[in-house]
Amino acid sequence: AAFAWTQSVVTGPDGTAMVAPGVTIYALGGAIGGFILAMVTVFKKTWSPVTAPLYALVEGFFLGAISAVFELKYPGIVFQAVVLTFGTLGALLAAYRSGLIRATENFKLGVVAATGGIALLYLVQLGLGLFGFKGMSFIHDSSLIGIAFSGFVVVVAALNLVLDFEFIEKGVEQGARDVEAVHRRRQ
Repeated sequence: AAFAWTQSVVTGPDGTAMVAPGVTIYALGGAIGGFILAMVTVFKKTWSPVTAPLYALVEGFFLGAISAVFELKYPGIVFQAVVLTFGTLGALLAAYRSGLIRATENFKLGVVAATGGIALLYLVQLGLGLFGFKGMSFIHDSSLIGIAFSGFVVVVAALNLVLDFEFIEKGVEQGARDVEAVHRRRQ
């Protein structure tokens, strides 16, 4: 991401920063390459030791290039996004590890249902927007309803991290059991 960031902004003839001509290569190459590598990893799980690092690399190109473009348009936005992302991750990880928040079955059901509902709303809005319908554009506005909806979406997205933490924890436990079983068989 840092490499793509540094390659995506150049100084123009008048001394102002501008988007570099090659930014499209990093952005589109990273997005398309990431999608292809993600699909390969999903269908060929045994390849993941190779495809996962490659996915991280090309997604870094995508994120670095896109972040540089947004930073030019809205100075300071990338730093705020990174700090808030890592802050949310740290706070939720601390809450999960301390037992303050647990992924119970009802919690999972609620988070998955809310995530599905949000996805369905965006899909319907996208589909209707293709036919010129602008009835749900308020969810993208800076109105009180738009801000409240965006806040709700951010909270649901953050709560999805708790599901990820539980998935990782169970995977580690399962992996530890598999290693112990192999070790017992060797003895």
